[in-house]
Amino acid sequence: MQAPAIVSAFRIVVFLCHTLPITMSAQPKSLFEKVWDAHAVRTLANGQTQLLIGTHLIHEVTSPQAFGMLRDLGLKVAFPHRTFATVDHIVPTNELVEPYKDNLAQAMMDELRKNCAQFGVTFFDRASGKQGIVHIVGPEQGITQPGTTIACGDSHTSTHGAFGAIAFGIGTSQVRDVLATQTMALGALKVRRIEVNGKLRAGVYAKDVILHIIRLTGVNGGTGFAYEYAGSTFDAFTMEERMTVCNMSIEGGARVGYVNPDETTFAYLKGRPYSPTGAAWDAAVARWRSFASDTGCRYDDVIKINADDVAPSVTWGINPGQGISITENIPSPETATSDDDRAGIIEALEYMKLPAGKPIKGVKINVAFIGSCTNGRLSDFQEVARYIKGRKVAPGVRAIAVPGSQIVGLQCEKLGLDKILVEAGFEWRAAGCSMCLAMNPDKLIGDELCASSSNRNFKGRQGSITGRTVLMSPVMVAAAAVTGVVSDAREVFAVSNN
Repeated sequence: MQAPAIVSAFRIVVFLCHTLPITMSAQPKSLFEKVWDAHAVRTLANGQTQLLIGTHLIHEVTSPQAFGMLRDLGLKVAFPHRTFATVDHIVPTNELVEPYKDNLAQAMMDELRKNCAQFGVTFFDRASGKQGIVHIVGPEQGITQPGTTIACGDSHTSTHGAFGAIAFGIGTSQVRDVLATQTMALGALKVRRIEVNGKLRAGVYAKDVILHIIRLTGVNGGTGFAYEYAGSTFDAFTMEERMTVCNMSIEGGARVGYVNPDETTFAYLKGRPYSPTGAAWDAAVARWRSFASDTGCRYDDVIKINADDVAPSVTWGINPGQGISITENIPSPETATSDDDRAGIIEALEYMKLPAGKPIKGVKINVAFIGSCTNGRLSDFQEVARYIKGRKVAPGVRAIAVPGSQIVGLQCEKLGLDKILVEAGFEWRAAGCSMCLAMNPDKLIGDELCASSSNRNFKGRQGSITGRTVLMSPVMVAAAAVTGVVSDAREVFAVSNN
């Protein structure tokens, strides 16, 4: 197909997106079904749905090629007011003045600025004071809202589902499609409801909940599913806790993870820069509320978990499903339930250089990292500061704390949290993805082992092909930092329900 034909097709698509009526059904539906139906343009010949994307988030890594393809086709961004950009993956967290020492990082920064300026896209640049990790910036600006579809060229876009949105990561060619048409093709998902009920024990956090879920279901257990997180535990969670769980849905194989919007959601969004105001606010809340799953709606699967069964968790292997509680021993190949399981344990232990059958508690660490789109929010640093105040990072441990956005950093600094962390021996950095994936100067060296509050423990994930990652909650990272070994934060900090 030649460019003019593509342009015509794209224009037809955009026209359809804004003219097709939305039909409602009396049959009880889940939030996923409601949002999907409200954004469905048409069913394509291959059975996929052409879906209108309400909000498109972009960053510097997956967008340059997409913008380049638009230029090649002579296309514009169809609805630039629906696209928002920030820089997060490559930005150095220990360097503020440009040009950056890393030429590639500077080139990607310059390219994103050029593309946003040319195509009329809002860009939260460092000079704006609103820059940060895309999955933290969207919610804090009020851009992330219930009942909509959200796409971003990043796998952890599921974070935004905490607000009752259907949010998912996409590839570069799909970034192009959304920029050009505000739509993309996607197959419908099944819906699994995961209920967690009860009050979490002291020293147990949202990060432990999602690591527990992934351990139960496996890293591929959610393939083809959207996860609806529910139950009294989620009802009591703050928005930041809900975001932590939804963030790692993709690590369990799910494309989408969401929580039904409620009063907690609305209270968080009220007064945000992009939230509605006045009468429009009241109308928006009524509409948002209507997207919550109906009583009696059908789910393809339901999993129920008792909050009492969730313990402080750590990973020992090379994927987020290879996790155990802090009181358990590292698995041994002899405990495997299948040949594949046995092979996976052997591979993980060889890479991680950990002793089979021995306690995970007491394993020596080299680096402690607090940050990322999973656990780089204000509440994460507040909780760490609460326990680490007056403590010192163990000799030989390199510890860094990286706020997820400039606004989070400013909030922490106003509360003096940065000073507490610095006095303890942490480096306090500028906002960015940092050591989560190390597309910047924050990298492991050699086979260093990092206690990390991030979301992935894949081989080489943190910048060294032999570097090792152990995932845990921020408070567990703090406990490891001050002891120099993987530790039970409940013991280190005398955490109790009192």
